[in-house]
Amino acid sequence: MSSTAPVIKEGREETKNGAYSRTASVFRNRVAAGTEFPPASGRYHLYVSYACPWASRCIAMRNLKGLEDAIPMSVVHPCFLKTKPEVDNHLGWAFVKQSEGPYIPNVLGKGKITTRMCTGDLVNDYKTVRELYEKSSDSPVTKFTVPILFDTETNKIVNNESSEIVEMLNFDFNDFAKNPNLNLYPDDKLKEINELNDAMYESINNGVYKCGFAQAQEPYDEALDALFAALDVMEDRLSTHRYLCGDVLTIADIRLFVTLVRFDHVYYVHFKTSKKLLREYPNLFAYTRELYQMPGIRESVDMEHIVTHYLTSHTVINPYAIIPSCTTDFELPHNREMVGIESP
Repeated sequence: MSSTAPVIKEGREETKNGAYSRTASVFRNRVAAGTEFPPASGRYHLYVSYACPWASRCIAMRNLKGLEDAIPMSVVHPCFLKTKPEVDNHLGWAFVKQSEGPYIPNVLGKGKITTRMCTGDLVNDYKTVRELYEKSSDSPVTKFTVPILFDTETNKIVNNESSEIVEMLNFDFNDFAKNPNLNLYPDDKLKEINELNDAMYESINNGVYKCGFAQAQEPYDEALDALFAALDVMEDRLSTHRYLCGDVLTIADIRLFVTLVRFDHVYYVHFKTSKKLLREYPNLFAYTRELYQMPGIRESVDMEHIVTHYLTSHTVINPYAIIPSCTTDFELPHNREMVGIESP
């Protein structure tokens, strides 16, 4: 890759007229029988951040399906660090090993940022996710994101689109899964799931980023209004539905959960989504607690990594890397068992 290729500073996409615009993922191959990437145990590797909501839903799906042994996982450091300081000022995901010490500072030399749960790169021992992209692609790459599904036999990135990785984990590794019968894309709910996913992505999942990264008042106001209108719809829906599609957990729930669980701790303050806290929505908050308490999903949430990432990576907003305490109790009883069940 040419050293003069453009890069995105601090992992952010450019904005148009002050509005945040997310660029599409570019690695879109599939694991499937008869292809270059056939299903196999131990061949593929997942690169993730516990802080990233897109990566966290892949962690949750891997856990729920029981694919921990079949698909090993490397975890990046929660704070964006310099990825190629000799070339440019890009800040992004980096690999740090716990053996390097319990804490490191941010790029300004401020703060004490944990290395707990960080693994380093367990496949190639690269130092950054950028290095992984640049050494795995024949074409210039300017966006260095997680999650990544990586093929250790060909040393190629298979896919870096979280929604497609989640689908593959659900369908294509059942021969190696401890819970092969678990299906979060049931056929009879597929249309409903897809409609919910499309609506949630634009207004909620990406909506919080549209608020946080807006560079003008009007697009921020528009994104904020759309976000809370969508949350109101979900609050109403969950008054009569235990889960988004009724009485069965689906991938739509995982998609919504990863944004909700970060809402009060990060988005409300850091992304200025400050009309209302999650805990002010009775149904959404109880629903979030229920999902959080599910084995497999609980382990996909590391609140220290989540808060640390957002509050230490964006140095323009928080240069001293001050990390607030987290007080929301997701262990409180959720009492969702009877939602949607009609009284006799």
